[in-house]
Amino acid sequence: MPDHVILAAETHRDLRIRTDHAADTAMSCITVPTEFRRVQNEYPILFRLNQESGEFTALALFGFEIGENLFLDNDRWDARYRPLAIDIQPFLIGRHRDGSDVRQVHIDMASARVSRDDGVRVFDEHDRPTPFLERIIDQLRALDEGYVASAGFFAALRRYDLLEPLTLEITLDDGSTNRLVGFHVIDEERLAALDEAALGDLHGAGHLMPMFMALASLGNIGDLVARKSRRGRHG
Repeated sequence: MPDHVILAAETHRDLRIRTDHAADTAMSCITVPTEFRRVQNEYPILFRLNQESGEFTALALFGFEIGENLFLDNDRWDARYRPLAIDIQPFLIGRHRDGSDVRQVHIDMASARVSRDDGVRVFDEHDRPTPFLERIIDQLRALDEGYVASAGFFAALRRYDLLEPLTLEITLDDGSTNRLVGFHVIDEERLAALDEAALGDLHGAGHLMPMFMALASLGNIGDLVARKSRRGRHG
């Protein structure tokens, strides 16, 4: 169970963070349009609708089943780029209890990455953030700003009705099948059919390029299937 607390030097001066990825077994993570260009080189980008909030989020896909990360090779991440939401763990952005927009760095003390003995220090001997923590703070800021800015991107997708449900059935080398359901992708035909005014609107708002990146990322599904087939052959 998560245990989120505010990161503070006086209480976490001896804290260390393991930088291996042995515990990163999620099949997907949140991504934001501002990092789509880097994500699409490695991972399929899909969209999921939250039935309670009615809002969409973008996800980088790592596997086809809950708890399956096909980019995880023992404790090593087998890709050239790791999405921000993975790289920042076990840290996260929290808001001040007074309801203001002030952001705070929180840490999940229940994470397997948290240690008192092994890993990289968070604070130095003078209780100052280490270069490791400073990098994490920059990544947290980038992810938070990208998440806030993504509202306009998803509003544009809705405005032009550019999302369609995805049902994908994959067949592995051993003949077994997996179904991927519950996700959406950008409707390429509808996007291509938009008129000049609509395309100008999307381009002017900076939404067109992330849409193209998300479409291009779907080419990685075949690579993900190949990873799963290799995993099946080697156990």
